[in-house]
Amino acid sequence: QVQLVESGGGLVQAGGSLSLACAASGRTFEAYTMGWFRQAPGKKREFVARSSWNGGSMFYADSVKGRFTISRDNAKNTVYLQMNSLKPEDTSVYYCAAASKVEPGTSDYEYNYWGQGTQVTVSS
Repeated sequence: QVQLVESGGGLVQAGGSLSLACAASGRTFEAYTMGWFRQAPGKKREFVARSSWNGGSMFYADSVKGRFTISRDNAKNTVYLQMNSLKPEDTSVYYCAAASKVEPGTSDYEYNYWGQGTQVTVSS
């Protein structure tokens, strides 16, 4: 089992920045590919970004490429999502997730463990 706890959400104006963190406990953190997803009201949960086990390979959704950066610190069992140039359409609940697959796709069913989510609201 892996327990994931997100933090860092909040309210920010358009164009601003927020940094999310996800702390993991339980099984060996570096064994997992870590990802971020988001879900806006009335919409399906969508992929945002993922990081390989050592942070050497990252993949982003087109909607956030160039604005968001995923990183991880295996010594602290934590994965981060730095969000810059935020837009109102980035408003969502953001979830971190852990996958035992080496290269999971962008579907949420490929991830094994989930955090409870943190709200990000971007005002116009």
